Amino acid sequence: MDRSGETTHFGFRDVPLGDKQTLVNDVFHSVASRYDLMNDLMSGGLHRVWKDIMITTLDPPRSDRPFALLDVAGGTGDISFRAAKAAGTGFHATVCDINADMLAVGRERAAKHHLDTQVDFVEGNAEALAFADRSFDAYTIAFGIRNVPRIDLALREAYRVLKPGSRFLCLEFSTVEMPGLDRLYDLFSFKVIPPLGRMVSGDAESYQYLVESIRKFPKPHAFADMIRDAGFARVSWQTLSGGIVALHSGWRL
Repeated sequence: MDRSGETTHFGFRDVPLGDKQTLVNDVFHSVASRYDLMNDLMSGGLHRVWKDIMITTLDPPRSDRPFALLDVAGGTGDISFRAAKAAGTGFHATVCDINADMLAVGRERAAKHHLDTQVDFVEGNAEALAFADRSFDAYTIAFGIRNVPRIDLALREAYRVLKPGSRFLCLEFSTVEMPGLDRLYDLFSFKVIPPLGRMVSGDAESYQYLVESIRKFPKPHAFADMIRDAGFARVSWQTLSGGIVALHSGWRL
């Protein structure tokens, strides 16, 4: 299909569909070295709680039974490391990310924490994964799906590479539900985070994009429909911290 005339969102801007990936890559090249520090500052450390909930939901086997996790857009390795520490000796994770700078940070962290034998890092595109059909026991993506230009393609690829009976988990920013919190959240997002990004990483524009991209992401029920359209069954989600984030789940049956 010729998609040359299509546009998509880059934050609040409409850009040609083919340009979004380059623009997103530039954002993460800029922030890679301070990405995890900024996550702590932007969320007040809550991202650690959200990720722990994701790993508890994943529930990797604590035995020597082989279990292969594909962690997409997980360049710095945070999700895979948490899963490895919760799992048994049969666990292995493959981190797939399109950004080489993020992967470099992840490899350094893996070596530092002696997890480089359990976690591999592969450069790749979520829309066209270079893995065989039905080759993974679980697929995770945390705070990355909203940066994919063609989310529908990424979801279909997730379904393709999962074994029957395996689970898809996506942790992503969502829509704040609590009255009052929504206004405070907007104030913090647009007035505090970009200047904080400038102070910590010397880059306010990248963090302006990140907060804008959260507002443009589909609401939970709409994203759940997209997961179902990709072929997944028993699709569900739970909101966390008043709706700031949602953990989405689907099964390949």
